[in-house]
Amino acid sequence: MKQNFTVRQGALDGVEAFLCVAQHRSFRRAAAELGVTPSAISQAVRTLEARIGAALFIRTTRSVGLTEAGERFISRAKPAFAELVAAGEAAHDLGQRPTGLLRLSVPKAVVPLILEPVIASFCRAYPEIELEIAASEELVDLAAEGFDAGIRLGQFIAADMVVVRLTPPFPFVVVGSPDYLRDRKRVERIDDLRQHACLRIRRSNGSIAPWPFVDGNRTVEAIVSGPLIAHDYPTLLGAAIQGLGLAQVPGPLAKAPIAEGRLQALLMPFAVTAPGVFLYYPGRRQVLPKLRVFIEQVKYRSAEPPRASKTARRVRKLRGANAS
Repeated sequence: MKQNFTVRQGALDGVEAFLCVAQHRSFRRAAAELGVTPSAISQAVRTLEARIGAALFIRTTRSVGLTEAGERFISRAKPAFAELVAAGEAAHDLGQRPTGLLRLSVPKAVVPLILEPVIASFCRAYPEIELEIAASEELVDLAAEGFDAGIRLGQFIAADMVVVRLTPPFPFVVVGSPDYLRDRKRVERIDDLRQHACLRIRRSNGSIAPWPFVDGNRTVEAIVSGPLIAHDYPTLLGAAIQGLGLAQVPGPLAKAPIAEGRLQALLMPFAVTAPGVFLYYPGRRQVLPKLRVFIEQVKYRSAEPPRASKTARRVRKLRGANAS
């Protein structure tokens, strides 16, 4: 049997014309309100009556009234049409100003690095937006799961996504605590990792990720072992700080603990560079104002502060000299 691949047309055709005529009890006044000719209104109503299979109006030269079929039809069509109009207005509102629920899928490591500086100021600036952050390492299908956008390392984003850079490229660094490293063999080569407890991460597909490195022009994937397998980088970082073993984590995540002396960076000549963190979403035409303003906010907060000009630095120096 041949299938019909066409979409049924006209399910609502003529309903607005019918409701307008029923309201005014006049084809002419309905035509004036809708900005069309009386003959166009008559044709729309006749087409609707033909599709329904019953006359909806009693027409005379002096008046227009509803038949019993018309009364039954209007009792259900009027509230349903009002709901359709309201639905259109609600959708239109989302397309005109920043409002509604903004759902983001992000890895846990991104929350303290990129989102925490943004969340409070964004929510204060746009009180009509509800911001929902789903922190998970799982790579979700944004459209299927109902997310407006995601944030991920660049290498994990599908090629058909629109991307917005949030960070510059950065290294993946191997780190260990001073307590862990104190009585153990120095880590100077990739092969030295065989003699160390290495904390590993399980990917969203279930596999345990090897540790990537670069050795000259070669890419090397080291298969390591250790006492802990986690599903996110913050957990690995915390375990490394506690002295459980070595961890390989995104450089920005380890920056503060390294600066504070709680961790030491190792094997830096072999560190592989990640392309950076990106916000991504399905298509430019699908960007609603709620997402557009969030993109601008997070780009502004993620940007490095501009360096002061030589003139500005000289002025500050002179002010300091004068103050002393």
